Amino acid sequence: MAGKLYLCATPIGNLEDITFRVLRILKEVDLIGAEDTRHSIKLLNHFEIKTPMTSYHEYNKVDKAKYLVNEMLNGKNIALITDAGTPGISDPGEELVRQCIDAGIEVSSVPGPAACITALTMSGQATRRFVFEAFLPSDKKERALVLEELKEETRTMIIYEAPHHLLKTLKELYEVLGDRSITLCKELTKLHEKAYKSTISELIAEYEETEPKGEHVLVIAGKTFKEKKDASIQSFLEMTIEDHMELYLSKGMDKKEAMKAVAKDRGVSKRDIYDALLDK
Repeated sequence: MAGKLYLCATPIGNLEDITFRVLRILKEVDLIGAEDTRHSIKLLNHFEIKTPMTSYHEYNKVDKAKYLVNEMLNGKNIALITDAGTPGISDPGEELVRQCIDAGIEVSSVPGPAACITALTMSGQATRRFVFEAFLPSDKKERALVLEELKEETRTMIIYEAPHHLLKTLKELYEVLGDRSITLCKELTKLHEKAYKSTISELIAEYEETEPKGEHVLVIAGKTFKEKKDASIQSFLEMTIEDHMELYLSKGMDKKEAMKAVAKDRGVSKRDIYDALLDK
């Protein structure tokens, strides 16, 4: 009978955040896959867990996943842990999960801390709809494409950033998104935990004077639907009404339908369009 994979969430700072269930599973499984065994041994020693560990990280994730899958097919139960938080979120765990599912191995996620959710809930930003971007791509072209997508995003955006890249990223966000409301979270669950709600421009001014320290989670307000509508109307107002009409007439609409579409685009009544065309 095949074994099972357990994705075990570990603390992102405060060791008290580990769950009783995670502790039990880490003790009961045959093997623990850890992103950094040197880091994770401190956690296991603290809770007196003697289960053997093996490294599973970004640079061996494909081949090591094959090995772990084979071990589970032979009946072993394996737990996967990351350096902090929930495995599979912005880390190599997703590759192992994919291979397990392809091999018919059962996967169970044992919930616990996640920096993105922790930051979102304490940010003061809208929480009903959000998008998680993790670290922005390092490739310049891909990064530009992602930022351009985020420009029109209406959901709250969550981004991770290292201290030595924070100022550069804030300047890029300001250039593309404009001066949005943003909450900067750092030292989550630790003694000096901080969630600072501000604007992108204010944070840029602050970090041009002081050097940021620690890993950061940026929680950024999305564009409102009103802002999107106003921007759309403004783009159409830059056209003449005649050109706007021609845009729809060239698509096969009759004059009545085109006037209705133009009126909707420009945020006015169909009568206003009719009168404007009549005046011309």
